[in-house]
Amino acid sequence: MLKYWMCCAILRIFGGAVVSWDYIRTITKRLELDLDMPVKNLSKGNKQKVGLVQALMPRAKILLLDEPTAGLDPLMQQVVYKMLKEAQAQGTTIFFSSHIISEVEAIANRVAIIRKGIIAEEINPSQLASMTMRKARVRFKKTVDARPLAELEGISLVSKGNGKDITFKVEGDMDKLIKTLAKYPVSNIETLHHSLEEVFLDYYKDEEREVC
Repeated sequence: MLKYWMCCAILRIFGGAVVSWDYIRTITKRLELDLDMPVKNLSKGNKQKVGLVQALMPRAKILLLDEPTAGLDPLMQQVVYKMLKEAQAQGTTIFFSSHIISEVEAIANRVAIIRKGIIAEEINPSQLASMTMRKARVRFKKTVDARPLAELEGISLVSKGNGKDITFKVEGDMDKLIKTLAKYPVSNIETLHHSLEEVFLDYYKDEEREVC
C-alpha cells in the first residue's frame, strides 16, 4: 500500500526526519491522490503525484524538481503551481527543469540557460518568449494576398493554407504585424509560442553561428 511505501521512503530518504501525517493528508487531498491504492495500480499521473508528495512532505529548504507537472491535467497543474508558490512563500528555494514556457512563467523568478555545464545566460521568465520567433495564425474573412505581410521586417510566411488561414513567423514583438493586419478583413488571430526546448535550440543555433 502507498501508506506503507511512503513510510519506508520517509525512513530511507529523509533519515528519520519528522514528517506530519496531517500535512501529508492535506497535500494528498489537494492532489486528489488515494493513499490506500497500491502504487503498482496507479496511473502515470498519480505516480507523478506520489513524487510530488515525497518532495513536499518534509518541507525542505531546497527542492530539486524535474518536469514537476508531467502527466498531470491542466487543472491539476494549476494546483501544483499554487502549492509550489506556497512553498516558496514559506522560504523554500526551488530548482526545477522544464521545457514548457507556461510552467516556467508560472513558477520561476529567474531562468538559467545551461550550456556545457555552465550557466550561459540568466534571464527573467518574461524574456523567454522574446528570445526567439513566435507563430501567428491569422484567419481572414476572405482570401487575401499574404505577400505584403511576409515582406514586413521580422515577418516570414509559414503556410498559406486555403488563402484564408495563414501562419506567419514573427521575430520580436507583434506590433508591426498587428498594425498592418488592421487593414485586412481579419476574423481571428492566434499566437503560438515555441516550447522552452525550441527556445534553447534556437539559442544554441545562434551560438554556433557566432562561432562560425
